[in-house]
Amino acid sequence: MVGERKDPYRNFKFLLEADGIVQAGFSEITIPDTTSDVVEYREGNERNTVRKLPGLTKYGNITLKWGITDSMELYEKWRKPVEDGKVKEARKNVAIILMDEEGNAAARWEFEEAWPSKYDAPDLNAKGTDVAIETLEIAHEGMKRVKP
Repeated sequence: MVGERKDPYRNFKFLLEADGIVQAGFSEITIPDTTSDVVEYREGNERNTVRKLPGLTKYGNITLKWGITDSMELYEKWRKPVEDGKVKEARKNVAIILMDEEGNAAARWEFEEAWPSKYDAPDLNAKGTDVAIETLEIAHEGMKRVKP
C-alpha cells in the first residue's frame, strides 16, 4: 500500500526569530551552507591511497533582505552595537522557520552566536519603480536543522 502523499514545502512563507528583535518579515532569507574540510592522511605502511578525515566545519553567513520602511530596529538594536565595538551585546540565537501553506512551522534551522557582519543600504534610482531593499549579512558559529 502506498503511504500518504507528502508534497515538498514551498519556499515563499518563512520568518526569522531572534532574541529581542521584533521585525520578522523579510522578502528573502538565504540559509547558508555548512562544509567540513577534508584532511588527507596516510601512514607509510598503508596501501597507496590516502585516508580522508573530517577537519574543521565552516558555516556560511545568513543573508536577510527586506523592503525599507521607517523601522530602524534591525540597524539600531543589532548592527549598530557591532559598529560600536559591542559584539558581545549583539550576539543572538536565531531561528529561520519555513511555514507550510496553512501557516504551521514545517522546517526550522537554528543558529548560535549570530551577529550582523554587514549592512547594505538600498540602491536608489529616480527612473526605477522597484522596492528599495536593505540587506543584512549575519555571521554565526553553528547551525543545525531541527524539527519544528
